[in-house]
Amino acid sequence: MKKITFISSFFIISMSFLSAQVKQKKTLVTQKAAQETLNHESIKLQTDNIFNKLVKIRRDFHENPELAGNEIRTQKVIEQYLLDLGLEVETDTYGHGVIGILKGGKKGKKIAWRSDMDALLQDYPEEVDFKSKKKGIRHGCGHDVHMAIGLGIAEILSKNKESLYGTVYFIFQPEEETFVGAKEMISHGLLSKIKPDEIYGLHVTALPVGQIMVKPNEVFAYQKRIRIEFKNELSREDANGLAKKIHSSLSRVSTDGKPWELQHISDPKIGLTNPKTIFRDYLIIDDTFTNYSKSNKLFLEANLYETNSSNLKNIIPKVVQVINTNGYKDQLLSVSFIQENPTVINDTKLTAIATKTLESIYGKNVIVTGYGQVPFFNDDFAYFQQKVPGVYFLIGGSNFEKAIVAMNHAPNFQVDEESIRTGVQCFSSLILERLNLN
Repeated sequence: MKKITFISSFFIISMSFLSAQVKQKKTLVTQKAAQETLNHESIKLQTDNIFNKLVKIRRDFHENPELAGNEIRTQKVIEQYLLDLGLEVETDTYGHGVIGILKGGKKGKKIAWRSDMDALLQDYPEEVDFKSKKKGIRHGCGHDVHMAIGLGIAEILSKNKESLYGTVYFIFQPEEETFVGAKEMISHGLLSKIKPDEIYGLHVTALPVGQIMVKPNEVFAYQKRIRIEFKNELSREDANGLAKKIHSSLSRVSTDGKPWELQHISDPKIGLTNPKTIFRDYLIIDDTFTNYSKSNKLFLEANLYETNSSNLKNIIPKVVQVINTNGYKDQLLSVSFIQENPTVINDTKLTAIATKTLESIYGKNVIVTGYGQVPFFNDDFAYFQQKVPGVYFLIGGSNFEKAIVAMNHAPNFQVDEESIRTGVQCFSSLILERLNLN
């Protein structure tokens, strides 16, 4: 009987111990799930807590804009902000750029976030209290907002440093408006030094505030500047007439819309979020060609915007054909592209992953798919994407109820600063998720 009692007791104790272990394991799983939920809830709360601070620094940038190659004060402000967060900071890569390095508490992948820094030559009147203090210089493209978002993401992630896997590099890039900064940072060895696995960036634009848009492949149209060189015996009158014929022969629009009318990019019926958008399958050429003489030669120049990369090789032959057909073969000296900047091309796989990640955290409405390609604009973020898989987002800055329209470079350009909150919260979460998938 004692033996049986001992065995029974042992069995009961063993079962109780196993039950306790199962309960403990379930508790740990539950805590882990709660912690994962808490991370993103914490990001939201922390973003709200620093929002006013980020608005203040954005307005400071706005009041003190600096042109490409002159981002001296901007660099110092960013450097000190990142140092105060405890990040490693480097300022010797190229120009007035700043690299903030956030090393997580655990080993993992390397992710880069890029923000551009420079302002524009603009002298438009402003209807805000924090007007530019520098006459003729203005943050009329939204880079002040980009920097505030970048600093906000750095602050949020630095608060979660010990739980992060891997490293985040915050690239504050100078000279974007001149399409120089990214290329020069790379040529000076930035990507060879930090070797990120992925890179992300954004641009505020005239979409509704709170909306994030992304699309795989090309975000903007391919931009070229074409130059046609003639013997000076061709009169300016004949050259202008020929330019009109070239324009009409090459221009292409696939719909009844006018893709050069950028005010329609947020229109739900014909804008970028509609698969039938007017901003697809087009070739736009400047209505008026630049016409000038130099060294006994006559030149015609124009900018053009093509959505389909496979059509680019046909443009120069078509121009030559129009010239020959109209009887100017003997006067023609050459046709060439004198400017061929790369365009932003989002990595297809990474774009799908980023979209799915944001939707899983914040719901289906947090991000919308873009279908067209925006003409006239571009971003030298394209140079980073040539070396590293990357995704470039468009984030809404317009609030039509408040008469705020974030049309970049336009005289009335303004930004609803709630876009800062959206950017910091969503992209802090995206980077956190991408790091922790080890």
